[in-house]
Amino acid sequence: QVQLVESGGGLVQPGGSLRLSCAASRIIFSLYTMAWYRQAPGKQRELVATITTAGTTNSVDSVKGRFTVSRDNAKNTVYLEMSSLKHEDTAVYYCNAKNVRLGHNYWGQGTQVTVSS
Repeated sequence: QVQLVESGGGLVQPGGSLRLSCAASRIIFSLYTMAWYRQAPGKQRELVATITTAGTTNSVDSVKGRFTVSRDNAKNTVYLEMSSLKHEDTAVYYCNAKNVRLGHNYWGQGTQVTVSS
């Protein structure tokens, strides 16, 4: 079955950096738009950043200039580089793989990011 496995979360001080990774298996990775979502306690899951099959990226305004999404199709992996982290970035971060034409929408199990001094 399809697996998306996130890693790289943890505890970081405000202003610090983290790099999240999401390794995909059992999909043709290059055919999927990849995305990072996050869900803070008591809040709805929100889209953070996306990267299309062509490498076009987009991100929510609250992380622009601080977070960068990238992908390595040879490694079936998508990354989220996070810098200048703030308390409000604390959340569980989820990886998503989507192919609308195939009707596929897959999720990882999530990785916790906690920004605290």
